[in-house]
Amino acid sequence: MKPFLTDAQIQQLADQHGSPLLVLDCACLEDQYKSLKSALPGVDFFYAVKAFPNDAVINTLKQLGSGFDLASLGEIEQVRQHRVNPRNTIHTHPIKKDKDIRDALRFGCTTFVIDNIEELKKFRKYRHRVGLLLRVSFRGTTAKVDLSRKFGCAADEALHLIHRAKQMGIHIKGLSFHVGSQSATPDAHVDAIKHCIDIISTSDVPLNTLDIGGGFPVNYDGNTLDIDTFCAPIREALKSVPNDINIIAEPGRFLVAPAVMTISSVVGKAQRSGTTWYYIDDGVYGSFSGRIYDHAQYPIRTLKTGNEQSCVLAGPTCDSIDVIEEDITLPELEVGDLVIAEMMGAYTAATSTDFNSLERATLIVINENQEHIKSNSTRDDLQQDTIIQPVTILNIH
Repeated sequence: MKPFLTDAQIQQLADQHGSPLLVLDCACLEDQYKSLKSALPGVDFFYAVKAFPNDAVINTLKQLGSGFDLASLGEIEQVRQHRVNPRNTIHTHPIKKDKDIRDALRFGCTTFVIDNIEELKKFRKYRHRVGLLLRVSFRGTTAKVDLSRKFGCAADEALHLIHRAKQMGIHIKGLSFHVGSQSATPDAHVDAIKHCIDIISTSDVPLNTLDIGGGFPVNYDGNTLDIDTFCAPIREALKSVPNDINIIAEPGRFLVAPAVMTISSVVGKAQRSGTTWYYIDDGVYGSFSGRIYDHAQYPIRTLKTGNEQSCVLAGPTCDSIDVIEEDITLPELEVGDLVIAEMMGAYTAATSTDFNSLERATLIVINENQEHIKSNSTRDDLQQDTIIQPVTILNIH
């Protein structure tokens, strides 16, 4: 994917705001949303807020018609500030405190996910107010992050749980699954859809919703299928879903990952065992946290050219685990040179920390809808982002 900033614009932002920076391009976010909608026509999207819980992201996706996938009171409060219709939200955490349920119901969200009998029991006193999705486990063997190990009932348990819910007077309205994050092939999605169709057809309770989760891949390494090709077998499998079933999905990474880049500066360099170590002002405790938690390897480059050599790229904290890349090829760098990482929107700032009391990266938002901001009476309350530094609104054409 072509970078959304030129090298001159990157340098200008660093000169103006310092580093480290996270740059969010709302125009790129919009393009990602539209391309996934084109690849999955007829599927309603609920953005997984946890991927990048940011006000500009929520604003942009709300304008595009997206719903929102929530899993905590913090995420509820963030979408509440943007006057998101609660009916356009789903609460997808399969394990919840009673307070979590009450908080979501107080907001107006009435669709929840469960995957076991103990969670089902928690909804007995709310049975007249909710519709539940039963999460079924389908292991995606090619996914970078397996999301069906921790959550989801076995497929052969699904009918039993649906029947138990009926006996308890609780409405199971559909099925959900998530085959894993950053799936390499669509095979697991296709297999899960086929199994869910079988469950729907044999259930003694009418079901009206199928949630196909997320996992739609982005191109970190240049070898990923384009989204239309990836989704072609999924589209074909969805043709067999009964017409009265509402199909939804929970995209996160695909929407936001390409829409963010980081700009960091070299703050030190050293020779260690014959290898050059470069130390930058962002690392795995900061915006590069996805190297640890998300198993992601981001495209990294510099603004310099010249002879390249193998080196180590390390973060700014005192912890020895704070190493971004052990063996990366870069031109020779000097203190003050910029290091650029792309595809940095998903599970980066969201999982960053304040370790060593270092400030997190400053967020720069570009190409956000200015008219919408002016008409949004709550915007003044949103200047301080919940996970990163204050937002700057720019337009770059």
